[in-house]
Amino acid sequence: MRHLFLSVILSAAFLTASVTALADEGMWLPSLISQRISDMQDKGFKLSAEDIYSINQASLKDAVVLFGRGCTGEIISSEGLLLTNHHCGYGQIQKHSSLEHDYLKDGFWAMDRSEELPNDGLTVSFLERMDDVTSAVLDGYSAGMSEAARDSIVRSNSARLIKNATADGNGLRATVESLYYGNSYYIFIYREFSDVRLVGAPPSSIGKFGGDTDNWMWPRHTGDFSIFRIYADKDNNPAPYSEDNVPYRPKRYFKISLSGVGEGDFTFVYGFPGRTQEYIMSEGVRYVSEVSDPHKIALRTKRLDIQRKYMESDRAVRIQYASKNAGVANAWKKWQGEMKGINRLGTVQAKRAYEKRFSGWAESAGYGDVLWKLDSLYKAAEPYSFIQDYYMETAYTVELARFARSVMSLNSKGASEEEFDAAADAFYKDYYMPIDKECFVAVMDAFDRNVPEDFQPAYFRDMMSEYGSAAVWADALFAESMFTDRCNRMRFTDSSAVADDPAVVFSMEFSRWYSRDIYPELSRIGREITLLNREYMKGQMEFEPEKAFYPDANLTLRVAYGQVAGYSPSDGIYYEPYSTIDGIMEKDNPEIYDYNIPQKLRELYASEDFGKWTEDGRVPVCFIATNHTSGGNSGSPVINADGNLVGINFDRVWEGTMSDIAFDPAYCRNISLDIRYVLFIIDRLAGAAHLIEEMEFAD
Repeated sequence: MRHLFLSVILSAAFLTASVTALADEGMWLPSLISQRISDMQDKGFKLSAEDIYSINQASLKDAVVLFGRGCTGEIISSEGLLLTNHHCGYGQIQKHSSLEHDYLKDGFWAMDRSEELPNDGLTVSFLERMDDVTSAVLDGYSAGMSEAARDSIVRSNSARLIKNATADGNGLRATVESLYYGNSYYIFIYREFSDVRLVGAPPSSIGKFGGDTDNWMWPRHTGDFSIFRIYADKDNNPAPYSEDNVPYRPKRYFKISLSGVGEGDFTFVYGFPGRTQEYIMSEGVRYVSEVSDPHKIALRTKRLDIQRKYMESDRAVRIQYASKNAGVANAWKKWQGEMKGINRLGTVQAKRAYEKRFSGWAESAGYGDVLWKLDSLYKAAEPYSFIQDYYMETAYTVELARFARSVMSLNSKGASEEEFDAAADAFYKDYYMPIDKECFVAVMDAFDRNVPEDFQPAYFRDMMSEYGSAAVWADALFAESMFTDRCNRMRFTDSSAVADDPAVVFSMEFSRWYSRDIYPELSRIGREITLLNREYMKGQMEFEPEKAFYPDANLTLRVAYGQVAGYSPSDGIYYEPYSTIDGIMEKDNPEIYDYNIPQKLRELYASEDFGKWTEDGRVPVCFIATNHTSGGNSGSPVINADGNLVGINFDRVWEGTMSDIAFDPAYCRNISLDIRYVLFIIDRLAGAAHLIEEMEFAD
């Protein structure tokens, strides 16, 4: 793909200049989308900036929600019907599942409103507005103040802004977020709804088709969707769950297009990307690709192998660990693609070449010492970052220890019997001790081998010395801890017994060691890096005044736009940008869990009972495009040039997962579920046409 250079004005307190950007790279702030709308329209978009984001009238932003605390969803009816990914709703589906009602295996469909299932703790948030509050946040700050004084001012002013913004209550919440490493600040004001009910989900053999084998890969045939409904009180305001609540009436919902997409067609993704690091220096990227990712991948491989061994031999364990296993596997595979992509692109070398050019300019521009200081700080932080990574992927992952620690916390706050019962019910429902114990041995063996002895906690060395191996230690810890058995629940209120329990001791000793020996130094260095990154970011923008610097993602609402396009992952291979139901049947294999589709889908295919959800006689399943996405964009609406819904974003291609650090238009593709496959499953497989009757179609 050729690089297109585009003119845009970036509205930031510290930069107002004509700037350019690569065609499909960028996660743009909706409130500033007017600065890119001409480029979007040149590429085929037919609406206005006011249609995308407005605080004066209903706009597309009012049909997009932050789903939970890490996904996106979209409203598709006047009665609060909401689409997101199957993997975003997976935890809720799993919580409602049991051996008697295995909604993961069989799917779930509410045939009327009374069957829709409430989800305690699940929220969705609509963005009401976002505003640049840089001046207000930095009010009282002056050059020469210490960083600690600046931080204090930022926290105090942010708290005041949040308090003022949410004074009316009624479900309002707000956050003040740093953009461009603290060179600017925005307030994001949300209206949050907590009565969100499960309406429908396909069986995992569709919603998770291909499993971890196909995760992050193309071509893809995963029906990754689930359906929820937002409820409100009679006045359409947020309210806790109540049988008296009624379906929410949205300001705006998406019309659905059945026209499909063609190669080269304009698309844009509207959602909440989680975290990117596009502007960090080379040493930060080198640590990710050469140290952090390889070690974390190795550690998660051990845990995944153990989990899968037990899940494959016991259906009840498969249900218990379905969500946990998916959570472990998702980042595990992403890190592999990220590491490979960074190395293939030569990102570290490219950043070093850029830094050399920057240094030649920086001396006369007042940024002469920024890079060498950053370089030395990254090197100083590396051993501590490594230990943190290892702690989070080893001792911190022991399920028994984490639960034991939570019981101790309940004791310390004088929790009620009901709270203890609820905690125990939630933990033991999805706990299988043999998995946890075997994982303990695997990760603690790795900790012993790979963490330098002078960084290891004294407690760990003492236990390894006493027991001789992690396996013998595990035998003692899991045999002696009261928390291995739900029958010991009545002892959980005995604070002295809890404090002496070996699982609590394990958790507390590692926590104290991390809090005392690792975190303070890592935090100190991190604060210095943050300060210098702010200066470096400002310097980069002055060094390249013709470049458009979109802010790194931070789980705030963004617009990413591009076009439907295939790609070539390696020599001699070209991937078309579409997949169809034919590919599902080619992969179908009853002997392999991840590829064993429902018998009814086989029958529908054999009879070609596809309804009206086809193109050229086949049901489209997925497509790829060049939209710049990240974690958090899962479930985001994929919108065509007319502003109508054509798909649901759910993944990226494996070769492009380095896009959180470096975007390459030749490889970076987001993967979306074609809305027609969603409708086909609802209509023909589930027989839930009443849901389709709620929707409004654009064509």
